[in-house]
Amino acid sequence: MSKLEQTLSIVKPDAVERNLTENIKTIFLKNNLIVKESKKIHLSKEEAAEFYKVHQSKPFYDALCSYLSSGPIMVMILEGENAVSLNRKLMGATDPKNADENTIRKLYGISIDKNSVHGSDSLDNAKREIDFFFRN
Repeated sequence: MSKLEQTLSIVKPDAVERNLTENIKTIFLKNNLIVKESKKIHLSKEEAAEFYKVHQSKPFYDALCSYLSSGPIMVMILEGENAVSLNRKLMGATDPKNADENTIRKLYGISIDKNSVHGSDSLDNAKREIDFFFRN
């Protein structure tokens, strides 16, 4: 059964730098996801560390935080039917080499690290991530 959901999407520094934000937004809109709110921000390394706290124990954590804070990002609240799973499908696999054709990461991702977008992986994380950027 489908239901209206909200999820967080981040256009990461590599994609913002290459002026891909509008292209990525268009993919969401064409797939019935509405951009409810959006803003362009530049996180400090400390803010990125707080955001990615869930990955703290992983070996890539420090590099991830450095990367997310390396330049401006566009954060968006997407809304639509089954928004969490739909956004994840539109993004494609984390490694652009393994992503399906015409997914955002296949089209625009540079590498597993610079894969252009982030999306919430569950409804619980979507709420936490939306609160992090839009409710503080």
